[in-house]
Amino acid sequence: MAVARVVHTADRTLTGRQLASLLTPPPEGRFGYRELARAVREALLDGRVALRLRLPAERELAAVLTVSRTTVTGAYDLLRESGYAHSRRGAGTWTALPDGQAPTALGAFQDDAGATIDLALAAPHAPEEELSAALAVAAAELPRYAGAQGYHPYGLPALRAAIAERYTARGLPTLPDQILVTTGAQQAVSLVLTLLGRSGDRVLAENPSYPNALDAMRGRMLRVTPVPVTEAGWDSGLVDAALRQTAPRLAYLIPDFHNPTGRLMPAEQRRELARSARATGTWLVVDETLTDMALDVPAPPPFAAAAGGGDGGQIVSVGSLSKSCWGGLRVGWVRAASRVVTELARVRITADLSGSVLDQLVAVTLMDRLDVILPRRLDELRQRRTALTEALARHVPEWRWAVPPGGMCLWIDLGRPVASSLAARALRQGVRVEGGARFGVDPGTHEHRLRIPFTLPVDAYEPAAERLAAALDGAPGHFADPALPDWVA
Repeated sequence: MAVARVVHTADRTLTGRQLASLLTPPPEGRFGYRELARAVREALLDGRVALRLRLPAERELAAVLTVSRTTVTGAYDLLRESGYAHSRRGAGTWTALPDGQAPTALGAFQDDAGATIDLALAAPHAPEEELSAALAVAAAELPRYAGAQGYHPYGLPALRAAIAERYTARGLPTLPDQILVTTGAQQAVSLVLTLLGRSGDRVLAENPSYPNALDAMRGRMLRVTPVPVTEAGWDSGLVDAALRQTAPRLAYLIPDFHNPTGRLMPAEQRRELARSARATGTWLVVDETLTDMALDVPAPPPFAAAAGGGDGGQIVSVGSLSKSCWGGLRVGWVRAASRVVTELARVRITADLSGSVLDQLVAVTLMDRLDVILPRRLDELRQRRTALTEALARHVPEWRWAVPPGGMCLWIDLGRPVASSLAARALRQGVRVEGGARFGVDPGTHEHRLRIPFTLPVDAYEPAAERLAAALDGAPGHFADPALPDWVA
């Protein structure tokens, strides 16, 4: 099997002001060359600064930071010595990673009957009572469909109508012919990338982001332009600059309780981003699978409504019942202009012809019951979030996180770039956890981070935190901070 080659933009340049805004200032308030090199390295490992990005000219950065040019020269030299940058004479200096520093991927989708606590998947259980009732309704309805061929490439008309009605109720008038039912949201994303992107096209993606969507981009040989999402959210200036500099064909966004950071994009920022995308002719692929997971704030309206998208234009929305109800149902959808839905259906036929009629009949009933299912699910998630944060605070008090207003995960700051090593040791302690590198556009970044979902029963988090704490103990060499060399100017 051929291995997909990851292609990155090599012609994007950070301005001095952009880089300065992404760096953590030293305690003394003024950068020396070693402090500056370390700040750039940490921003790179944490995903705030992308790989293969041209750093600002020495003179420009020195002026912005109010330091001498010698300080910047020394910092760039130190970054090159340690493998975090490379240069070409007369062309500039680019960010890089040392040889061999790449993420360690865990087999997240594993069925084991052992005692391992699985914190790798953000996947809640099904609402058993409502699912059983919906199955009974579907079984009664199925004979009406069994006399036909069973193929519905666009989706069952009743389900398309139910999804369209929900969009309309949430503030975005939608007709059934603007809906394509898919086999989960992942298929929806893959179909959109196949239809709208071609090998070599640029696609803007948040960094970090949903790893399966990133894998789909790489598999289609798209050139990914990363823009950072930090605990402060999105930087509109950086997103706008990335759009203007690269004019990507597509942009993949998770504005609602972003996976993995949990951030919620403000309404004004959505409008700004939509305006910037229209100016560059960029299709916006908006993943709204987590929209209903609003724990501390009202659920946001659809992105296309908040962005003034009208009938959608070049905004394609993706959703599913995986988080709201159950991932095992495998029901997702695309909401787009009718002509786009028609083209997507043609692409979809080459993949699986159509989805399961039985699953879609179940989904029709569940859609009608969401106003009952969601309040229970949200209460449950709040309790589990509290149980997780309290357990972590007791056993690993040195870790830091921002409590997200929604979603299903904590984005943990470990304070050191040790996530991959910790994940490997944690598995031996009986807990499966996903390091931040799995969510990065660039391999080896976000090594300061872990993503920990709060979708397990409340009583799972105390033993999970104990095992994570045990994984931190001993073998200090496993967790050595990759230090900069003792370089002297």
